[in-house]
Amino acid sequence: MNFRRPSLPSTVTTSAVLAVLALSLGACHSASVFKGAGYSDPRLSGRIEQAYEARDACLARNAAPSVSGESDVAAIARAVALSCMPETDKLIALTNPFHDPRVTAAILKDNDSKAARYVLLARGDGAN
Repeated sequence: MNFRRPSLPSTVTTSAVLAVLALSLGACHSASVFKGAGYSDPRLSGRIEQAYEARDACLARNAAPSVSGESDVAAIARAVALSCMPETDKLIALTNPFHDPRVTAAILKDNDSKAARYVLLARGDGAN
């Protein structure tokens, strides 16, 4: 009996093809994860990005004047977050078309934490 061993070039070729395939599959999904929260529609991604920017600008704008009165950062942050609810609601509507309560809760939590961060920044207490 004469058995043939696979030659080195075919084994190298097979492993190279598998490596390229694995990297290609990973690359296809990674761009959409980092840009636009996983949405493949570029227009929707752009509108979501603009909604985030509008919400963040509102939080920063409203955090600055509220520094002088109240001393409790959490209370000021709640007031700032509430004052930007129209922007936050627009952001929720764009990013959560199926009304998933977990998505809404995550955005509201992010809203509160960013409001607190902007209040601290306006006071000079937080690092940028």
